Amino acid sequence: MSHLDILLPFSLPPAEMAPDLLRALKIPALETLLTRGKQSKLQDFDAFSRALPHEIWLARQFGLDNLQTDNNSPSLAKAAMQAFGLTADAGHWFMLQPVHIHIARDHLVLTDLRRLDLPEQESRALFDTAKPLFEEADKSLLYGDANTWFVRADDWADLLTATPDAACGHNIDIWMPKDPHDTHDRAWRKLQNEVQMHWHTHVINEQRESRRAEPINSVWLWGSVSSSQSHTPTPYTHTFNLSGPQRAYGQLAANQVQHCTVAEVINTVPECGLVMLDMLIGPGLAQDWSYWLEQMHVLEDNWFAPILAALRDGKISGVSFILTHNTKLIEINVTRNFLRKFWVKPSLARLLSQSH
Repeated sequence: MSHLDILLPFSLPPAEMAPDLLRALKIPALETLLTRGKQSKLQDFDAFSRALPHEIWLARQFGLDNLQTDNNSPSLAKAAMQAFGLTADAGHWFMLQPVHIHIARDHLVLTDLRRLDLPEQESRALFDTAKPLFEEADKSLLYGDANTWFVRADDWADLLTATPDAACGHNIDIWMPKDPHDTHDRAWRKLQNEVQMHWHTHVINEQRESRRAEPINSVWLWGSVSSSQSHTPTPYTHTFNLSGPQRAYGQLAANQVQHCTVAEVINTVPECGLVMLDMLIGPGLAQDWSYWLEQMHVLEDNWFAPILAALRDGKISGVSFILTHNTKLIEINVTRNFLRKFWVKPSLARLLSQSH
């Protein structure tokens, strides 16, 4: 028996765009899979939640959920550190990501990190400038990769933080770290401002602006966890194609595979596998619906059609599709037996009804 969970962030179109978008889609394999599957879960989320629905779902699957009680970002820092060969041997750790914040009419907005294209050499230079500032504030700063750093801040354990994707495109004042006691968030803002000032005239940003790349002008804090915190056992024997910070969850499964095709996933025959297909996140956050349509058709050819064929051929026994947008998540389960419902006409009506 082999089962796959297919996580598809931003596969649910927004209500106001759904009718037009669905009319433009030609994805018969996904139509068949969704229509003949059985919906097992429907969840609504607060539009001001500090993580997106797919991020919350992942955190709950892996026992790193901070959101049920205090509306916090997932406790991902420790697992992410392990992914880079770092050890959180003591204290309280956060993820820290170099970002670009741009000015809108009357507020500041966080840019999608996927658009920044920050090379390792540039990130290292910015890190080296920021590290002494953190040390002066009695905070340890560690380097993971170009997009992911880590900071130990034991006295900031109560800070409530948001994931970068949850904050992306919004007024960041709503999503900035908050302290219920209104003390440590001010300390964070002071340190953040110092980093911003030192980076403002940094040669790296001068070079980036000269080639019309967005300057790296701030840092984003999230993913806090105590070094002593444990996680519940994961149900997954394999994870496939987890991307960005979500790759850290692969540290908690027995096997992690990156950059694989659908054929490689199916041939692995995982007892219980998780596949993340992230191609719709960027266009969903940017509301670039022509690109969203393009990516849906790519997914149809590269993933949905082969998965449908594998189900019919008995190569996998079942698939669960986890479909989301920024405030909703649905789960639809499909087995080989469900595909025999030939009298059910394939359609994308479920995507339309769940968008509202």
